[in-house]
Parts: sequence; C-alpha cells; structure tokens
Amino acid sequence: MKIVIGGQVEKKEIEALVKQYGGDAVEVTVKNDLEAAMALKTGQADYYLGACYTGGGGALAMAIALVGKPNCATISMPGQPPTQEKVNQAVAQGAKAFGFTGDHKDKAVELIMTALTK
Repeated sequence: MKIVIGGQVEKKEIEALVKQYGGDAVEVTVKNDLEAAMALKTGQADYYLGACYTGGGGALAMAIALVGKPNCATISMPGQPPTQEKVNQAVAQGAKAFGFTGDHKDKAVELIMTALTK
C-alpha cells in the first residue's frame, strides 16, 4: 500500500506514525500538497493523509481540487476528535484522502491505518 503525506503541518510525525501502524505493508512518501494530490490522482499513491489546523482546509484543499470531494474525508476538526466509526464510514464510501487536525494526528493515523489494513 502506497501512502502519500500532504497537508500543512506535522508531516514528518505523520510519516513516522504511518510507518509505526502500517509496518512493512506500507510505503510512505512526504510531498507538498500539489505533488501529493497529483500522486493520488495518477495512481502513484493509494491513499493521501494530511493535517492542518482545521482538518479540512490546508489538509485537503489540493486533494479535493484534483481528485474530487467524494474521494476525500475530514475525519477530525478542532474539538471533534476522530472516531473509528467515522473513519470506517469514510473508507466504506470510497475515500482515498483523509484530513485531520495536527493535534489529533496520533489517534487519526492509528484509526486510518486500522481501517485500511483490514
């Protein structure tokens, strides 16, 4: 599974968390937003993870623009931490790009990787 990290904040920390939860089953690359979204659009990546301060703005703006809103999911926002139910629902609906707030990165990545590696 190929995962690309975009977004505005915490990229290196998110990369480490993806490797921690995905192990040998994942290949992770950190890119700027445009490159990350293009990698998802062109099939060079299977999934996109990004963080910003709102969970949906800078985390997903380029992904929404390039792969479309139906393929993107904001799984946490300020004051609204991610839940496994919300992540599972996003995955079931076909989301390929996931946005969350930087302060929720630990739980968000854990829940996303749990859903993606089932």
